[in-house]
Amino acid sequence: MAVNGAPAIFLMGPTASGKTDVATRLYELMDCELVSVDSAQVFRGMNIGTAKPNYDFLQKFPHHLIDIRDIESNYSAAEFRSDALELIGAIAGRGRVPVLVGGTMFYFSALENGISSLPSSSPETRKSLEQELSIKGNKVMHAELEKIDPVSANRIRQSDSQRLQRAFEIYRITGKPPSEVMANNWLPGIGNQCVKIALCCGNRSQLHTRISSRFWQMIEQGLVNEVQELVGNIDQPGSLASMRCVGYRQVLGYLQGLFGHEEMVKRGIAATRQLAKRQLTWLRNQSNVTWFDAGNAATLDALPGYFESHPCFDLKAQETRMS
Repeated sequence: MAVNGAPAIFLMGPTASGKTDVATRLYELMDCELVSVDSAQVFRGMNIGTAKPNYDFLQKFPHHLIDIRDIESNYSAAEFRSDALELIGAIAGRGRVPVLVGGTMFYFSALENGISSLPSSSPETRKSLEQELSIKGNKVMHAELEKIDPVSANRIRQSDSQRLQRAFEIYRITGKPPSEVMANNWLPGIGNQCVKIALCCGNRSQLHTRISSRFWQMIEQGLVNEVQELVGNIDQPGSLASMRCVGYRQVLGYLQGLFGHEEMVKRGIAATRQLAKRQLTWLRNQSNVTWFDAGNAATLDALPGYFESHPCFDLKAQETRMS
C-alpha cells in the first residue's frame, strides 16, 4: 500500500476481541508497520497474562513498543504519545502506513487529542501516598481532592485508586490543583490525522465467553508461575504499576494469600469483563469510528474494500509487497 499523505490507522477494540488476528490481516494486506498500544505489553516478562505475541509470531509480524520496560519501571501515556509520534514519523518516512493496534484507550486518546506534560513522582511520594490511601480509604481521599480541585474530583471516580493517587502526587509536587497543571502543560496530538477502526466480537455474552475461556487458558499456560517468578525478589510488588494490570493484580493477591485459587480466577475474569466494558464505553463515545465484527469472517472480508475506497490509501502497491 502506498501512502498518499495517509494518516495513521488506529485498530482498537476491547480485550479478547481479536485485534491481533485483524492486525496480521492488515499487515498482509498493506505495506505497514505495527505499533502496540498496550500498557501491559510494554513490560518485559509479562507474557502470558497480557496475551503477548510470542517470539516466532513477532519475527513474522514485528510490533513496535513491546518489551521496552522492566516491570519495576513506569510507562506513562505521555511517554507513549512521544514514542508513538516518533514512530509514526519514521514509518511514514519509510513509505509505509503506521498501524497502531491495542486496547489501552487512554494511550489512543493521548495520541489523538494530546495530553498534559505532568511532573514525575518520586518513589518516596508514591509510597507515602499509597500508605495514606490504604489508611484513609478512597472515599476520604476523594473528598479531600474535591476540596483541593473540584474539577479533577469530578473527572476521577472514587473507586479509581490509581488516578486518585496520581492527582495527589501532582498536587504534592507542584502545590497546584492538578486540573490547573494539566491545562497549562498541554502537548498536542495528531488530531484528525488518523483512521479509526473499532472491533467488536459478537454480542456481550459471546465476548464474556471469550474472556472467560482466555483467562482459564492463561492459568493453564502458567500465569501463576509467571507472576511468581516476576515478583520473587521484589519487596513490595503490589506497589508496582505493572502488577496493577488486570489479571496480574488478582494473581498477586492469590500469591500473597489474600484469597484462594477459585476466588482468584473469579476475580480475574470479573476484572477483565469490567475492563472490556470500559473499553467499549469509551469506543462508543468516539467520533468517526468504523466498526468491524472480528468474529464474522464475512465482515472482515470487507476490510480490503474499505481501504480501497478510502481516499488516503492506495492498495495497488500491495501487489509489490505480496509478490
